[in-house]
Amino acid sequence: MKDWISIAIDGPSGAGKSTIARQLAKRFGFIYVDTGALYRSIGWYALEQGVFPGDLEKVEPLLAQIHLELKYEGGEQRVYLNGQELSGKIRTPEVSMAASQVSPLPPVRRFLFDLQRNMAQISNVIMDGRDIGTVVLPNATLKLFLTASPEDRAQRRCQELLEKGVQVTYDEVLADVQKRDYNDSHRAEAPLRQAEDALLVDTTGNSLEQSITQISGILLEKLPQLQKKEARNVL
Repeated sequence: MKDWISIAIDGPSGAGKSTIARQLAKRFGFIYVDTGALYRSIGWYALEQGVFPGDLEKVEPLLAQIHLELKYEGGEQRVYLNGQELSGKIRTPEVSMAASQVSPLPPVRRFLFDLQRNMAQISNVIMDGRDIGTVVLPNATLKLFLTASPEDRAQRRCQELLEKGVQVTYDEVLADVQKRDYNDSHRAEAPLRQAEDALLVDTTGNSLEQSITQISGILLEKLPQLQKKEARNVL
């Protein structure tokens, strides 16, 4: 049985986990698993059904109506809910907050748990989220906890949304980041926290390229086998 490599990247909202993990996956030939997109999809579905995403009694029955699929098209992960591709619909501030509201619900976490863990049993993966190193992949080959100041994260997120045509203000995004930080770290079920064996990486003030270079260096240092993968990719 092959020993697959699993890299867990946890951290607060807006820390750049998804973007960085996606780029690292391409560089080293791993499968990228965007767990946040799964929670966003359930939050989106709750909103579409007129249900408050934090209402356990109303959200739990919806899970029986949901069929989620992760597909890799053109090297990118795409999430399909009941056959509908959601990538462009789950990146708004409203859906971000909905994801934060559904994510503490135990039935939702159980619903997604096997889907996430099974990916690491069949391939080399880079997986990012809030509880990957602490709950989903407690035996991950390498764990990172990626963070940045709330102001820095809000600025990045605001720019990203504006580039996508979503009209938001910095103050709105900062308030959203701060609220999500509180919700994620204070929830009863699998709260956001740094695993004891995770490396802390603070990217405050970094450009995206600087963060990718910084974390690539950590991966190459801690996982020597990746140096061979990188050499093959360069050739």
